[in-house]
Amino acid sequence: MESLSAKVESATPNQEGVQLLRDTKVALLVGITGAGKNSVLNEMVKTGNYHDLVTSVTRQPRLNNGVPEQDGVDYHFLTEDQALAAIDAGEYVEVSMVHNRIYGVTVSEVRRAHDIGKIAIADVTVEGVDKYKSLSDNVVAIFLLPPNYDEWQRRVQKRYPTIEEFQADWPNRRASAIRELEAALEKPYYHFVINDSLSEAVDACLQIVGSDDKFYRKDDEKHLVARDILNEIREHYEN
Repeated sequence: MESLSAKVESATPNQEGVQLLRDTKVALLVGITGAGKNSVLNEMVKTGNYHDLVTSVTRQPRLNNGVPEQDGVDYHFLTEDQALAAIDAGEYVEVSMVHNRIYGVTVSEVRRAHDIGKIAIADVTVEGVDKYKSLSDNVVAIFLLPPNYDEWQRRVQKRYPTIEEFQADWPNRRASAIRELEAALEKPYYHFVINDSLSEAVDACLQIVGSDDKFYRKDDEKHLVARDILNEIREHYEN
């Protein structure tokens, strides 16, 4: 019998879903922890031109900063059986296993963006971008970065309640950042944006999405900056 992880890994959308994805412009925000993906995404949604693709997940709602998560707002909460039925029907655009839970974006969520004439936007992993790109050329991938290693370390540290917890997890964060950056720099379709100022980063992302995914000299410059940041992270990781 096919394992759950294998079933999820081999999931593909049905033909109707693929065509819908190709007919809907999609902006995907990627980035290492602390790059500010959620902040940039929220500001872009505030323009009124974007629809945030709500992820479906096979778990119960939790408290988020003391506030209960809302179905259809924070996530679409499904049972595992519902998620497996959606996989069998080809209703996931992109789906993966995360900590033994099924996370993904359904075709119906993309349809919401399409039907109201908005650009679909989501915060995804580099693996998620690969899946979207394999299905449609109407996808813009933007990799967000902090301005430098020291600022990145400061931002990530703020997420931990104690310095001890931060120090314990920091090697994993560095290793993940190296893997993600290396993967993105190998692909020709990534735009890189340095998030030093939120307003400037948002403006850069809006311009990129509005340019029909064309590349300019600024893209070459930002690629070099991204590679410099990667080398800086590598140096600290090895020392």
